[in-house]
Amino acid sequence: MKKVGMMLGAGILLAIVLFGWWVFSRPERGTTGSVSTNFRWLGPNDKIVVDGFDDPKVQGVACHISRAQTGGVKGGLGVGEDTSDASIACRQVGPIRIVGELKDGERVFDEHRSLVFKSLQVVRFFDRERNVLVYVAYSDRVLAGSPKNSISTVPIMGWPAP
Repeated sequence: MKKVGMMLGAGILLAIVLFGWWVFSRPERGTTGSVSTNFRWLGPNDKIVVDGFDDPKVQGVACHISRAQTGGVKGGLGVGEDTSDASIACRQVGPIRIVGELKDGERVFDEHRSLVFKSLQVVRFFDRERNVLVYVAYSDRVLAGSPKNSISTVPIMGWPAP
């Protein structure tokens, strides 16, 4: 009986730790807005959420990403698995200044899409031949990723002085 209680306590502790990791490891960003896509009787509705974020190594570039967010009871509790649908748009919003070394395929954004196994990522490539930054949004999973992806490019151009 004591072993069962210890195992149950350990399981609850593990669930709390995993939930805390999932909630608090979400990137800081500004939510621009959301639209409801499906009414749910219990819990929040399904939505499309739009967030804005800046490239941490490229000043002067802002990106907005939209993605589906599952509602209902599971979504409200934070244990629902979101779909792999996402779209990204990145634009030059000021003079571009590269801070640090750019590595092709470097992650500039990520978000958990399920409690443990699925994430949404944005990676950056630098097309030196065309002087263009390329951002790719995609979803991956521990066992099987998704081919759904979205791409946005930002040509590096001069910015007029004010």
